[in-house]
Formats: sequence, structure tokens, C-alpha cells
Amino acid sequence: MGNQFTVHYRLHCAPGEDPMQKARGIALEQTVELPADCLRPDIADTWVGQIQSLEEQAPRQWNCAIAYDSRLAGEELSQLLNTLFGNISLKSGIVVDAVDWPHSLLECFGGPRHGIEGLRQMTGVPAGKPMTCTALKPVGYSAEELAALAYAFALGGVDIIKDDHGIANQPTAPYLERLHACQQAVERANRETGGSSRYFPNVTAPHHLLKRRLDAAADAGCEGALISPWLTGLDSLRWARDHSGLAMMAHPALTGGQMGETHGLSPALLLGELFRLAGADASIYPNTGGRFGFTEDQCHAINRALREPLGGLKPSAPTPGGGMDAERAPYWIERYGPDTIILIGGSLYAQGDITAASGNLLKALGR
Repeated sequence: MGNQFTVHYRLHCAPGEDPMQKARGIALEQTVELPADCLRPDIADTWVGQIQSLEEQAPRQWNCAIAYDSRLAGEELSQLLNTLFGNISLKSGIVVDAVDWPHSLLECFGGPRHGIEGLRQMTGVPAGKPMTCTALKPVGYSAEELAALAYAFALGGVDIIKDDHGIANQPTAPYLERLHACQQAVERANRETGGSSRYFPNVTAPHHLLKRRLDAAADAGCEGALISPWLTGLDSLRWARDHSGLAMMAHPALTGGQMGETHGLSPALLLGELFRLAGADASIYPNTGGRFGFTEDQCHAINRALREPLGGLKPSAPTPGGGMDAERAPYWIERYGPDTIILIGGSLYAQGDITAASGNLLKALGR
């Protein structure tokens, strides 16, 4: 089956809706987009998705597995997404739960360049200890004010100090000005403490600006960057990985509309396997109990999708955030394991002394 990939769907059927007809419709819609009786036998046998199983799981809910020829993706990530959830995203009651990936597609798209081990080497955090991350905010601060925050966080030992995803090229802190100010501030703190904090600027931008921002980040001495792949297009993450060599931290902005309870992509597939496949060394997701309503089971599923063996792809670092309390950080490391990046922002800001709060966080995590 090396020339096929199998997609596992969860079908939610309306009263009177035929699940087999719904499954057949998916197999045709996602491939040839014609009725079956319009197709030559060779096209139907080769290119139309093949229904492998259809099992009822609950009233009007069915699990369905459909196998597709891997050549449908054309070795292009954009076409892979189109095959997974293109036209059927415009329908209703279809969740793409999981994909059985062939090695050919995994090798084609490559996954993380650095992975968890590379991030550990970059930040100097040994195996068995969690990494930490925070966000520079809010929008409206000047580059100098954001740099002062970066300096304070680095003095406290936070490993990855990233731009907030909403800070881009606003006139109060233009990208290039902010980039150099924050990178220099973190380097200065590292010289004073002997630490290895890293600044990840937000490079999310239109295509014609993305290369400039990545190049500027590398030239400034940054070793990683933040990108929102659903804003730029998922293949931009893969391209940024290959072009820049920087570690890529992926942010989930805009993905929420794709992860409905009865229609969309499962969080583990979208924020886990797809982000990992495209090259995310770390994937940010909203932790349970925060502002965004993910369940703990969903968080565990994302963690597994990022870290468990997937062909030869390196594991990515799960990065739970979204309103995490610094006091609860040790609890979440116990739940999720040490190969996790704890992302805490507001809870550190709220303590007033950012450097002290950051240092206390590291102590609580056994660092």
C-alpha cells in the first residue's frame, strides 16, 4: 500500500442521510469531481478514492476510511491539503480525523529541520527538562519597550522569547527596528548571565515580504522564528524551513474555523501532523483550561501527533499556551512530559517583576 494514503473520516449524517452515499460522494468529490457513471473504468479504478470501511459509532455518526492514490498530491503540499479537505470543506458533517501516511509522502515533505533535539541544543536545555517560552506584547509598544521586555525575560532565563503573533510591522514597532532591538537585548542578557535565551521574531507576512523577513532574522543572528502557517499558507512553512534554516515555531492563528466538532480537521491532524509534516519544530496550541476550550484529550492527541514516530520525521515540540498559569506549569509537565515547551505570557506579566517571575518559573520546573 506504499502508493496510497488512507484518510479516516468521521461522518455526521442528518436524519435520512445515507452514510454510504455520503462516503461515495467524498471519494468522488475529492478526486475526479464527476459522477461515477461518467468515468472510464481505468480512471475509476486508479484515481477515485476507494472506500475501505464504514462503521456506525453512534446514532447518525459513522467512521469511514477511504484510500487515495498518493500521486493525487503531485508531491505538492497544497494539493495534498486539497485532496484531504478541498471541496468537502464546503459541505457539512465531515471530520478528517487522521491519515495513514505512506513513507513516500513523509519523505517528500520532510518534517522539522531541527526538531525537539535541535531546539534543546539551541537553548542549552538538557534532555529530561522542559523548555520555556513567552511572548512579547502588547501591540502598541515601541521597539525599545518590547526590547526591554525581551531583556527582562532573558535575564530570568526564559528559553524562547517570541513576538506575539499579532505583532507584525505596525508603525509603533516596525519589523526591522524591533528585530534588531530585541535580538540585541537578548544577546546582551545572555552575555551578562551566561544563558542561552533565543529571540524568535514573527515573520508571518505576505509572500513577497516573507523572504526579506527571514533573511533579516538570520542576518541579525536569530536562530528561529515564529510563523502562522494558516495565515501565510501551509506550504510557506515548508518553504521557510528550506530557505532559511531557522527553527520554525508554528502559531495556530485562523485554524479554529477548521476544527469544528462535526465538520473540519481534527486538532491532532491539523496542529500536530500537518504542521509537523510541513516543518514546524514547535507547534503552539491552546492548552485545556485556558481561554480557548480545548479538552485535555485533544491536547494529549496533539502531543502524540507531534512526538510519536512518524516515518523518519523528527519529533516536534508541543507548545501549550493560551492563558496558562505559571503556578500550574509543573502540573502540566507532569501530564505532558518534559519534551514540552511551556508557553506562558500573561501570568508572568501579571507578577510585575518579569525577571523574578521568569526565574521562579524555571525553579518550579526543576531548572
